[in-house]
Amino acid sequence: MTKKEKVEINDENNEIEENPFSQETDAGESSEGKQVEAVSDQEIESLKIRYAQLEEQLENQKAQYVRLAADFDNYRKRQAQEREALLKYGAEDTMKKLLPILDTIERAEKSFRELDDCQKLKESFEAIQKQIIDSLDKIGLEKIETVGQEFDPKLHEAVMQTPTDEHDDHSIISELQSGYKLHDRTVRPAMVNVAVKE
Repeated sequence: MTKKEKVEINDENNEIEENPFSQETDAGESSEGKQVEAVSDQEIESLKIRYAQLEEQLENQKAQYVRLAADFDNYRKRQAQEREALLKYGAEDTMKKLLPILDTIERAEKSFRELDDCQKLKESFEAIQKQIIDSLDKIGLEKIETVGQEFDPKLHEAVMQTPTDEHDDHSIISELQSGYKLHDRTVRPAMVNVAVKE
């Protein structure tokens, strides 16, 4: 191809443009072209290696995710079983503490059939009551103090108010029903009669 053929004329603008892509190299490619192609091959090989590494990492991550998902599923099932067992058998320890009371009541019932003395009957009843209170105390159940105490809406429920000057304002005059706490939580507030100023 001659130099004239390498020049293209733009008829519309009457400008002369040289086609950069029309140049040929001797024997197909120059030494620069070979060097660029060699670098390009290295980059491709490097990218292939990097791709293989990333693919391996991805497979490892997938395997780790599958193991983690399986572990979490097992944990969730185990938690559900433990929660169910807790709801079903959570009061077992409490029941064990109350069983001696049932034994005492059974023995008392047998002795009551042959008992004519009211005093002995009263003493047996008081013994059972004390055993119940002691067992509940071991569990953590505590009776709420009322008479003489200042009214506390967290512990007491005022079902009556008595106008009086004999007691301090908002103090409890009498207890209508006992209240109980389990450790620091109110299980049932005490029903009380509260003094108010006349």
